Amino acid sequence: MEKEKAYKLLAVQMGLSNAKAKELIDRGVVYVGNKKVAIARGELPVDTKFRVLRLHRVEVLFENEEVAALNKPAFLTSDEAAREIEGGRLLHRLDRETSGVLLVAKTKAFEKRATEAFKARAVHKVYTCWVEGIVSEPMTIDKPIKTIKQKGRAYSKIDRRGKEAVTHIEPIMVSGRRTKLRVTIETGRTHQIRLHLKSIGHPIIGDRQYGVSSFQTDRMLLHALEIRLLGYDFHAPEPKGFDVLLGGGGK
Repeated sequence: MEKEKAYKLLAVQMGLSNAKAKELIDRGVVYVGNKKVAIARGELPVDTKFRVLRLHRVEVLFENEEVAALNKPAFLTSDEAAREIEGGRLLHRLDRETSGVLLVAKTKAFEKRATEAFKARAVHKVYTCWVEGIVSEPMTIDKPIKTIKQKGRAYSKIDRRGKEAVTHIEPIMVSGRRTKLRVTIETGRTHQIRLHLKSIGHPIIGDRQYGVSSFQTDRMLLHALEIRLLGYDFHAPEPKGFDVLLGGGGK
């Protein structure tokens, strides 16, 4: 059977440049059936039919002279979302597939105050997520995390020599053998929520780096719901389809 590189097939099928087709695959929005195309240069049969997810726009939740709160959609990087605010500077980051509240400072004075608040743990951050298995009661996960960065990518692991990391979880609802959680974090380590939940046997659904799920979903089901700092309280509603597990099936 004749084969060709995935990005070249996608480019022809959708009338895109090779560079744009590769960008879409690298972004994680290209599927064959329910399986994500992970390697742009991987070879596929020439008659492969692709499915490309629609990228949603960044929503500005709040903006004044010193700060902007954005609702970042899944599949955009934090840097890409922050470009919505001219001259803005990111105060923190969300993983590419994580949606929700993202804060951008508009003045150096606010950036300094906010940075100090993050360091002092004077920031309240709330997330929601769906995980594998049944979580029946609230609990705290207190396990140090060490992050390794190689070739522009990061991977974290539980390591007693790592930095302190504290995550609080509370079950919201159960559907089948999966649980929706409310998560608050005291620290902001790289991939903290994802790694901590995996460490207790409840990986986030759709997390292809730290978990394996039998439920087919187009994205990792983790959403940054709320951030409170310096007298502000920002809230981003969950995106449409986030509670896909309540529908009785995958995509």
